[in-house]
Amino acid sequence: MPRSILIADDTLFMRRLLRDVLRPEGYVVREAMNGRDTLEFYDQSRPDLVMLDLALPDMDGMAVLKSLLVRDPGARVLVVSAIAADVAAPSALREGAVGYLEKPFQPAQLVEAVRCALSPAGA
Repeated sequence: MPRSILIADDTLFMRRLLRDVLRPEGYVVREAMNGRDTLEFYDQSRPDLVMLDLALPDMDGMAVLKSLLVRDPGARVLVVSAIAADVAAPSALREGAVGYLEKPFQPAQLVEAVRCALSPAGA
């Protein structure tokens, strides 16, 4: 059964880029453009992975991360952000993200980050 991924990013270009790289890898992809939709879609479908941008228009990405983990302590969240990893990654990982991917990235880096985030040991 294909693994499902929810992409949460306010930029259409980024959502499409992520989708276009991940679908050929066999993932089922759904997209959300803000924090509210991300939480709603998560509640409806419980995807295997949430790829979460920290800069969403209606909610801080860290607040979305925390809300996801309150809803489901086993939620797997990979933060994908333009905020430098040395700045934001430590707090995202401390809050429960399974990985951090800094934008911009190469498609191969994205595929590897998703594989790591979905592995039983995490990122």
